[in-house]
Amino acid sequence: MQTRARWRRGWPALLAYASVAVLIAYALFPVLWMVSTAVKPADEIRTANPTFIPSRLTGEHFALVLWESNFLVYVRNSLIVATTVTAATLVVATLAGYAFSRFQRLPGITAAGAGMILGQLVPGVLLVVPLYIMMNSLGLLDSLWSLILTYTTFSVPLSTLMLKGFFDQVPVEVEEAAELDGCPSWQVVWRIALPLAVPGLMTTALYAFVQSWNEFLFGYTFISQDDRRTLTPGLADFIGLWTVDWGSLMAAASLAVLPVTIAYLYLQRYLISGIATGATKG
Repeated sequence: MQTRARWRRGWPALLAYASVAVLIAYALFPVLWMVSTAVKPADEIRTANPTFIPSRLTGEHFALVLWESNFLVYVRNSLIVATTVTAATLVVATLAGYAFSRFQRLPGITAAGAGMILGQLVPGVLLVVPLYIMMNSLGLLDSLWSLILTYTTFSVPLSTLMLKGFFDQVPVEVEEAAELDGCPSWQVVWRIALPLAVPGLMTTALYAFVQSWNEFLFGYTFISQDDRRTLTPGLADFIGLWTVDWGSLMAAASLAVLPVTIAYLYLQRYLISGIATGATKG
């Protein structure tokens, strides 16, 4: 009887674990297949019945990507764009998020917040033509600045709302006590609010970096010169008119996800804390 009772209590948990395992396997399989294809010999990729595990490992596709293509140029451009966007987003979103948190009674502050939320609902594809015309009139086409300005514009609204949730968690009484002790307003933000909001800053930085690193549509539309193309649109180099170099494409894709994966693994505790705090109060 006790065994049967334990089974009745335990089978829901067992079913939940099994469901999670199936979902994880479903999500990881494309990634594992990508890596498997990247280390397969070319003849095994083109076969009619491809296998998941290669008969032997090869680095020929990685060598071609690294030394016989513009991959490293694309990586350099993506790093320039992503780091600049991340820094700009942090500066603007930090100031705006603090203002939204501390001046909630200011006229128009609620409408501004609602406007930022509604702006996130507009699909980016609808803005390609207007932004293309704008960048052309500014003379910024085929310039990394066109991507930096566009990505920063799209990253700031959500980043502002995320940081507002973190600044809401910082007690106002602590800042008021510092001001009574003679601390200037900018030092209150710099020495008190920002250190307490480090998880939010890390979450925002990771979000802005990943958005800029992975973006394809605007990078493919605004940039036509190979020496200024970013990484994600640059992967299209391995797709020909009649054939696709699957080995090199998968090798390039495997290398492209490494920076984001490493950043996520290193900052995941901040990311989880940031999402939880932003959802609790925002």
